[in-house]
Amino acid sequence: MINAKPHVGLHIGELNFPAVDGRKSVTIGQVKDRWTMLFVYRGHHCPRCKRFLNKLNEALPAWVEVMDVVVVSADSHEKALADKEEFGWEFDLYHGLTETQMRSLGLYVSEPLSEAETTGLFSEPGAFGIRPDGTLMLVDISNGPAARPDLEELLDGMKFNIQNNRPVRGTA
Repeated sequence: MINAKPHVGLHIGELNFPAVDGRKSVTIGQVKDRWTMLFVYRGHHCPRCKRFLNKLNEALPAWVEVMDVVVVSADSHEKALADKEEFGWEFDLYHGLTETQMRSLGLYVSEPLSEAETTGLFSEPGAFGIRPDGTLMLVDISNGPAARPDLEELLDGMKFNIQNNRPVRGTA
């Protein structure tokens, strides 16, 4: 099944994810006072995801000065918690991304190669810049683990968009 592209400039729709810490959940797409960057990662089984998220963790102070950061996968609570504890990630980590949510974001969805990898469908990576009104400003999706945005360049571009109230691109 081919996923439709996410519609930049339109409301992303409300997506709710439970937090790994068990204390709170997050809802993406609600009106709020700050921008949000949603990072979707493949899950516990992916070493490339862990490298990317370790880099994000190092850069986190610069990111949270500008916007909220939400990181989510289709992993179970146990798998996501194991990663958070092993790597000491400081960002809020969420889990339980559903297939319906994956497809609503236009993410590529993969089946595991074996049970050693994981046991259910999971999404390939994505990054989504969301305006405070819940509309989608920026989309970066990949069909595999090797293609990821450069975090420094992405943050710089997001700062420029925010400071200059840039219009959404790619709508034609």
